Amino acid sequence: MTPLKITIAATIVSLLLLAGVFELIRSRRLRERYALLWLATGLVLLVLSAWRGGLNTIASWVGVRGYPPAVLFAVGLLFVILVLLHYSTVISRLTDQNATLAQRVALIESELRERRSSTRD
Repeated sequence: MTPLKITIAATIVSLLLLAGVFELIRSRRLRERYALLWLATGLVLLVLSAWRGGLNTIASWVGVRGYPPAVLFAVGLLFVILVLLHYSTVISRLTDQNATLAQRVALIESELRERRSSTRD
């Protein structure tokens, strides 16, 4: 059985995570579309933290016999990996868009130089 102190501490940390994400959204430092995974992480961790029986059941499903809160850590780690994967795809797309934009700017600058030189002649 999950110790009560661990349940209380994990629930408080989950609530703080959710509050932090909501504050970042409110202050416009984190966009809503990127916050969805963080909100999902916080909600799943909150449910697993507060629902001791559920955490113990899930721990037995995955074969964790000695210390059920280890499942809580594993779930949190899984969500962090998903968030990192999501951000990696976003960064990759932005890198491609940035290269395309730089090429377009270079073409426009080249055309502008040509027009300026042709009007001076």
